[in-house]
Amino acid sequence: MSEALAALVPHIRRCRACAPHLPHAPRPVLQVSSTARLCIAGQAPGARVHKSGKPFTDPSGTRLRNWMGVDEDIFYDAARIAIVPMGFCFPGLNEKGSDLPPRKECAETWHGRLFEVLPQIETILLVGGYAQKWHLGTRVKDTLTQTVAAWAEYGPEFIPVPHPSWRNNAWLKKNPWFVSAVLPVLRERVAELVL
Repeated sequence: MSEALAALVPHIRRCRACAPHLPHAPRPVLQVSSTARLCIAGQAPGARVHKSGKPFTDPSGTRLRNWMGVDEDIFYDAARIAIVPMGFCFPGLNEKGSDLPPRKECAETWHGRLFEVLPQIETILLVGGYAQKWHLGTRVKDTLTQTVAAWAEYGPEFIPVPHPSWRNNAWLKKNPWFVSAVLPVLRERVAELVL
């Protein structure tokens, strides 16, 4: 790990900026190194990830690894894959039992500084609308579907995908082109960078 990254990560792990807004103690979750060439930019940890302290330790992680064509050993090898969610802490649940949006404090406080010390990242997998809006800025389309459908415009620097949650099963059924057109490209790029 570079000196700059090694100096920054402990500050992120100790961050308490969103503490007044959380229903629990903050527990920032991320995975970074100076050698990972692929980064997964997700939304925020869910309840299971908050408990484990390890990113994507839930069914959405299983689906994401399948989409990428990697096993857990590769996925959790920080030397190969960085994982930088838009919110480092579990934001809590809304009245319907769904995860709240990522807290804005994380991106505003840490993302610019963190990506400055991750210059070796060649591709960022943009998981969900929050990551897509942050990283693509004005290049993001009006809807997540339009953004994912325009994946070829963003590569190889970015690959936008929907969130791998079971809540998106209906989206996947309505958009079979994602599996046939995007996943082969995603798997090929992942293999170039991590295998």
